[in-house]
Amino acid sequence: MHRFLITLTASLFFPLSLAAQNMFAITVDETHDDMTFAVESAILDMGLTIDFTSHTGEMLERTRMDVGSDVVLFDDATIFNFCSASVSRQVIEANLNNIVFCPYAVFVYTLPGNPDQTIVGHQVYPGASMTPANELLDEIVRSATQ
Repeated sequence: MHRFLITLTASLFFPLSLAAQNMFAITVDETHDDMTFAVESAILDMGLTIDFTSHTGEMLERTRMDVGSDVVLFDDATIFNFCSASVSRQVIEANLNNIVFCPYAVFVYTLPGNPDQTIVGHQVYPGASMTPANELLDEIVRSATQ
């Protein structure tokens, strides 16, 4: 498998509006289905429970014509939402406002015309108090993409 790290910036594949969001992603030469299985397994293998799986790509495609768009955004896109009781307690005890970041999310998507290359990643949360959550998410993404 060919793998490489990317840091998302305004100059790298994404619109300027995403540049303000700090994200971490790894691109792998694997299918979306294989990577959703790998991410799900990585989360469960850490003893965590997936609270919700969002089939965001399906929703965006299903509603594309309804909102007047002819742009296909993703070949497929899935977001896994979950929490870690220990990590959440740690970061929220450090700063009560960190509650806004729970649950955490890992995304998996493929772009149109490129179904054998998948991007897996997460939002990087701000502030030193969120370091444990960022480390957990990094570990899940790296585990899934190895």
